[in-house]
Amino acid sequence: MPDSPAPRALRLGIAGPVGVGKSTLIATACRALAGEIALGVITNDIYTDEDARFLRSAGVLDPERIRAVETGACPHTAIRDDVTANLLAVEDVERDFAPLDVVIIESGGDNLTATFSPALVDAQIFVLDVAGGGDVARKGGPGIARADLLVVNKTDLAPYVGVDVAQMVQDASDARDGREVLALSRTDPDSVARLKSWILDMLAAHRSGEHEPQDPGPMAPHFHADDSEAGGYLHSHDDGGAEHVHAHAESR
Repeated sequence: MPDSPAPRALRLGIAGPVGVGKSTLIATACRALAGEIALGVITNDIYTDEDARFLRSAGVLDPERIRAVETGACPHTAIRDDVTANLLAVEDVERDFAPLDVVIIESGGDNLTATFSPALVDAQIFVLDVAGGGDVARKGGPGIARADLLVVNKTDLAPYVGVDVAQMVQDASDARDGREVLALSRTDPDSVARLKSWILDMLAAHRSGEHEPQDPGPMAPHFHADDSEAGGYLHSHDDGGAEHVHAHAESR
């Protein structure tokens, strides 16, 4: 009887605003997991491969396992509206290094409402950091409220920015109706171990069929300025994809 094919890798999205430490979180996860499972990484930047170069230079994986997608547009476009470039990059790295266990896809930095399409990822982590302010978790949004895991990152910086980590985690838990929140610092072995355990548990659930990809919901409408007569357009998202509605920019 022929051997059954290896299960497809878990595709894990990492999203969050600019500067919250998504690339460092990925480096931390790769260091913790690389000795146990086979990993690949896809990064997203608008015009560069900066995040991929950072991860390669960190030596966390074979450099060929880290691929860059230059989106040329708003980060959410390539992780939700048209995932083709990312999906091709994922399939390429899965083919080149088969069998992989997990492929991590890092979104370019966006706003609090950016989420991955379930057509691209099986599970997603949304990342905040204490330096963004202790109140940010209360502001909500689909990523904060409904991602599979919310990470409050850089907790080691809390004393320097006047943030109460326990309160920020409680606010985040309230915003998520009790869904899991992880307070993380790359310098804290216990929190890194919890991140590692969460990823391994998600991988096991993916393989067993117990986990079904969820759609946290579309981004909130947001305005893109351009040189058109209207001054830009309102970009809204729905279940059918992106819809562009031209609108006049507000006078300032």
